[in-house]
Parts: sequence; C-alpha cells; structure tokens
Amino acid sequence: MKGTLWCLHGAVGAAADWRGFAVPGWAVQRVDLWRFLDCCPMSLPEFGQALNEEARAAGAGEGKQVLVGYSMGARLALHALLAGGPWDAAVLVGPHPGLEDPAERAARRAADAEWAARALSGDWDDFLAAWNAQPVLASSATLPERSVLKIRRQAIARSFMDWSLGAQEPLWDRLGEVKCPVLWVTGEADPKFQALASRAVPLLPNVESWSAPGSGHRVPWQAASAFAARVGEFLERWDS
Repeated sequence: MKGTLWCLHGAVGAAADWRGFAVPGWAVQRVDLWRFLDCCPMSLPEFGQALNEEARAAGAGEGKQVLVGYSMGARLALHALLAGGPWDAAVLVGPHPGLEDPAERAARRAADAEWAARALSGDWDDFLAAWNAQPVLASSATLPERSVLKIRRQAIARSFMDWSLGAQEPLWDRLGEVKCPVLWVTGEADPKFQALASRAVPLLPNVESWSAPGSGHRVPWQAASAFAARVGEFLERWDS
C-alpha cells in the first residue's frame, strides 16, 4: 500500500458513508467523527489537533497520509491541515473557509442551535427529512440509511454547536499556510460552493480544482466513480 486515505464524513453523516470509496493502492481509514464529541465539547481547532495526534500515532512507518473531507468533514480537515498535521496531501470536497461578517456568523449559530435541538429531542425522521430538504442537498444523491444515526443524536446535536460554521473563525487569510498538494472538489450543480471555490483556490500555493459534471453537493456519492478516478489521478500525479 502507498499509504492511507483518512476520510471525514459530513454533518448528519457516518463513517460508513465512505464504504464504497476506494482508490487502488491505498488503504481507507473511515473516521467516525461523532466519537470526538461523545463525551464532551470539542472546538474545531481542538479537533484538528486531536486528529493529527491520532494520525501521527497510526501512520508512523505506514506510508503517505492523505486527508479526505466532505463538507463539514472538509472544514474539519482544513483545521487539521492548519494545525500542522502529518498530511502529505488532501482532498477537500465542498469546504467552507468561513463567514467573515459577524452578523452572518451569529445568524448561523442561531440556526444551528435550532438544528441541534431538533437532532437531540425532535422526531428523528422529521429531522432527517428537513435536513435533506435543504436546497444545497435536495438535488444531491441520497446517502445510506440515516435512521441508524439516532443512537448518535447527542454527538450530532453537539456538532451543530461546536462545529457550526458560525463558530468557525474565518480561514481565508490562512489558506496560504496549507503547503501540501490539495485537490479542491465541487459539484457542477452546486453554485454556492462553486463560488466559494473560485475565491479560495487561488489562495492555496499547491492546489488543483475539479468540478464534478452533473453533481450537486454530495460529489463522493452522486459522482462516485468519477470522484474516485479523479482522486486516483491526483494522487498518482502528486506521488510521481
């Protein structure tokens, strides 16, 4: 094996979402993000440090370490990269470097507090239906069965508070600190994140961008074969 792809799922997601993802020659480590919030609060920077420590311990002498993050997982991946982790490369799918307007951040925290309340104590099926009905997700692929996540609802609710986009310090001015090769991925039918990418990509020193044809926000599942092939090409080009 050339190394390990550390895959971080999105909000209201699961490590098992990455079960079908594979790149020849690479091991896949599907990270359960909810275990980081099972016992107590954890900020975004604290998560970055915790994941980096775990990757250093697990990856010693085991080849290259590549970070792969989707949406919320891509924001978490950015924090790990900026915390000086052991990452040789990264694939970021639909990341958001942060809201710069304090009023927007406050509004997002308030909205996410409502999602947290629904995740924690509302009807679970109603919560899932409302989550998937959001415009950014409505045109995307349907992920595997979410009902099993009900047992993780406390950690999921906490993520809406601790890992809210409103709780994230804007990272725009720090993107230049990410020195490893980065593949920045968006869906062709995801205009909000296309616009974010058009601003963010020029700020990174070693980056490629790819827009998945016909895909919405959930690129790794809506364009699964094309995504895996594109990641493989990126890794092959960088590793050679």
